[in-house]
Amino acid sequence: MGIFDFLGGSGPDKALKLKPKVTQKYGDPTSRQKALQQLGEMKFPEAVTVLMHRYTINVEPLTTDADEKEHVFELIKGFGKDAIAPVTEFLRKNEQATSWAVRILESLQSEAEVVSTVVDTLTALSAQYMRDPEKKVVLLHYITGKQDERIAPALLPFLDDMSDDVKIAALKALGPLKYAPAREPIQKLTTGDTARRVQMAATQALQESGFQA
Repeated sequence: MGIFDFLGGSGPDKALKLKPKVTQKYGDPTSRQKALQQLGEMKFPEAVTVLMHRYTINVEPLTTDADEKEHVFELIKGFGKDAIAPVTEFLRKNEQATSWAVRILESLQSEAEVVSTVVDTLTALSAQYMRDPEKKVVLLHYITGKQDERIAPALLPFLDDMSDDVKIAALKALGPLKYAPAREPIQKLTTGDTARRVQMAATQALQESGFQA
């Protein structure tokens, strides 16, 4: 019988049972902080997944919130390569904590590997409506300026997104890539009922691409 069986449940089960404490916004922070530390000492993918949920809440005071999130960052890094799969899965399935997930992956993988994960995630998101566009915007900002042949084709669908913020982020990423198939879709955003700020971003993207409006 392992120690986690003795304590009640397997290691993964014990990790999952700590999730309510990790996401507890109010009350004594000591309980939450103890749970975070316990998870950091477990070596199961489920522990990483539960730790990632700390990023889905904000607590007061903000200094405590920031300190805890940085501590979680270091705890997850401590899992090494074993953290990559659960963090990647979290990134794909959750709308929150996108920037933290990307930051953690950056600390564990090469830029090319992170770009590949982000492109895969964006491809999955391209046909989805999201009430809060933040996840799309964060990922689009991340790949802006990056070089990978898969990026430009993955960006095109976001020119038709419902969110102007997403359209603008996609335009800023596309401009420097000089991707010929993007010319016509970008030109369409310079006219018609398109919001003025989107039109301006589209015009700038055309200029950066060397295409004429």
